[in-house]
Amino acid sequence: MQHSAVPDLAHTHTRPIHWVATATAVAGVIALSSALQPGSATAAPSGPGETRSAPAAVAPPSTTGVTFPLECGPVEAVVAKKATGDLDGDGRPETVAVVHCDASMGTPPDGVYVLTQARGTTAPRVVATLVDPKDRYTVTDFAVHAGRITATLLGYSSPDVPNCCPDLKEGAKWQWKNGAFVRSAPAQARSI
Repeated sequence: MQHSAVPDLAHTHTRPIHWVATATAVAGVIALSSALQPGSATAAPSGPGETRSAPAAVAPPSTTGVTFPLECGPVEAVVAKKATGDLDGDGRPETVAVVHCDASMGTPPDGVYVLTQARGTTAPRVVATLVDPKDRYTVTDFAVHAGRITATLLGYSSPDVPNCCPDLKEGAKWQWKNGAFVRSAPAQARSI
């Protein structure tokens, strides 16, 4: 019979009690770590000794029932696209809607509107017009990201160009600055 030079150690033979002890220790670490989580993150920096909590999640304004500043005559206004995001940094989302008249023929021009709702109310309201339908633009590649609104605008080089066939394309970007939506200098309009 041959003996090992290393004596048998009690901890090298697992028994059910070892698994129970391990499971209890892991559960304790998980419970302790969940109790010791860092505070909520906020977008605004806190001053010395100032504690700020994250605002409660607020639903973005709905486009349902909103009267857009758009003259459609006997047809209805249609929300073609919409996107949401906190555009003014107040912790409450705004909704940006691309709207046009529900024309049965042709390509009706789009309007781009920003909606918000006052604290404590559920009634959305239009607070800004970024693209006026009178300017005859059709909006494509529309998005809201990181406080910016971006879109590609298809337009016309003259009033003689038919609505079916825009011949200009330009990029547009808006951002909230000093209490208003400011459009970045557009890229040079290109013929398409």
